[in-house]
Amino acid sequence: MWSQFLFASLLMIEQPQVKDLRTELEPIRVKYQLPAMSAAVVTSHGVTAIGVTGVRKYGEDVRVTVNDQFHLGSDTKAMTATLLAMFVEEGKLRWDTALAAALPDLAGKMDPAYRSVTIEQMLAHRAGFTADSWPKGKSIFDLRNLPGAPREQRNAYLAMILAEPPAYPPGSKFEYSNRSYIVAGAIAERVADDSWEHLMQTRLFDPLGMSTCGFGAMGTPGRLDQPRQHTKFQSIEPGPLSDNPPLLGPAGTVHCSVGDWAKFIQAHLGRKPLLKPATYEKLHSAPMGGEYGFGWMIVKREWAGDKPALMHAGSNTMNFALVWIAPAKDFAALVMTNSGKDEAFKACDEAASLLIKNYLQPLP
Repeated sequence: MWSQFLFASLLMIEQPQVKDLRTELEPIRVKYQLPAMSAAVVTSHGVTAIGVTGVRKYGEDVRVTVNDQFHLGSDTKAMTATLLAMFVEEGKLRWDTALAAALPDLAGKMDPAYRSVTIEQMLAHRAGFTADSWPKGKSIFDLRNLPGAPREQRNAYLAMILAEPPAYPPGSKFEYSNRSYIVAGAIAERVADDSWEHLMQTRLFDPLGMSTCGFGAMGTPGRLDQPRQHTKFQSIEPGPLSDNPPLLGPAGTVHCSVGDWAKFIQAHLGRKPLLKPATYEKLHSAPMGGEYGFGWMIVKREWAGDKPALMHAGSNTMNFALVWIAPAKDFAALVMTNSGKDEAFKACDEAASLLIKNYLQPLP
């Protein structure tokens, strides 16, 4: 308990002169007709600028607050990779642990090509999985109706997708796939004999002081207590059908406030307190070449300095979240909106570009 308090305290040191971003976000929100936007600038020392603007729901005048929750979508993947890295550090897994060893109960039932696929290959999207999230012949509705809690549903899902032949030879090419991260989450569950959801809470959220985190759609049905999700101008009431099936959690169901998301990004910038610096360095690399590794797109940008920038976007089609990190400059910009319409990406991209322009220290 004391170590968790210490970790949270390290990440919540108040910063002087934290800038309010509302005046910078509002013109962008209005331009793209979004219900709300939330953004933050963060360094290894904490948040230096933060702000929200807009309303929780189209047609209502309830303003968003800085503690309101937004959906991260696939930005959850970096969190799942961080969880797996903890088990690697503890000696309970290795990056080269193969699926046959990690999932012995399924080894005899999986397609033989998957048996030698490693955790590292999965987290780099090089396992041979198709981009289709649903097993062949199944739909999102079939996955919602699988019996049991999400952990049991993930086991059933793994049995289906691992029995299918790979879409291409494992290790031969990059193919972005939610399947890889769902499998990774299920491996974590086996290692710890605990659900991915509880592991995220106790191993990641609690130590970092991320008190607003949850899973699935934000808010309570019948109450406008959190931002509503939106498709175009239509708000979506929260409920079991208003997000992807819970079993997809490790690939993208986390929601939280922008300030709490910033705490996770701060941990990666400061390379503390969850993991060793060398492990963060590993998580920020593309182990198979290309531009993806461990929940991050890894790309060269002049403004990011002498190390590549890390980027990821996430959406469940009703929200959008975007983060850019420049490890060499000790800088990150995060932007979120409760809309999934086409303009959401353009708005978040424009806002992130503005934050980089206004708050990143110039190159020497």
